[in-house]
Amino acid sequence: QVQLVESGGGLVQPGGSLRLSCAASGSINSINVMAWHRQAPGKQREFVAAMTSGGSTNYADSAKGRFTISTGNAKNTVYLQMNSLKPEDTAVYYCALSPGGYWGKGTLVTVSS
Repeated sequence: QVQLVESGGGLVQPGGSLRLSCAASGSINSINVMAWHRQAPGKQREFVAAMTSGGSTNYADSAKGRFTISTGNAKNTVYLQMNSLKPEDTAVYYCALSPGGYWGKGTLVTVSS
C-alpha cells in the first residue's frame, strides 16, 4: 500500500506564495511520475503540474510561469511552489503518483483578501 500526504495549504492573499509538499510512503517499487492536480469548488479536478523520475516537468497553462514543481532531499517527496497566487487558484490540491494511480487526500488552498 502507498500513502501520499499533502501539506502546506492555507489562506493567502492574492499575489502571495505558498509551498505545498507531498510525501509518499509505503510499498513504493518505482516512481515514474509525481503530479499535482486541483479541484475548485463546483469544478472538475484538473491537472496542474507533473515531474517524471528523470526530472522532466510539465505544467498546465494556468500554472506556467507561476508554479514550480520540484523534488528535494527527502526521498519520495515532491513540492509545488506557487507564486503570484490568484483567487482562481483556490482549490483543493491533490498529489498523485504513478504507476499505481495513487492519490492523496488533498490540501486546501484559499486565495482571498
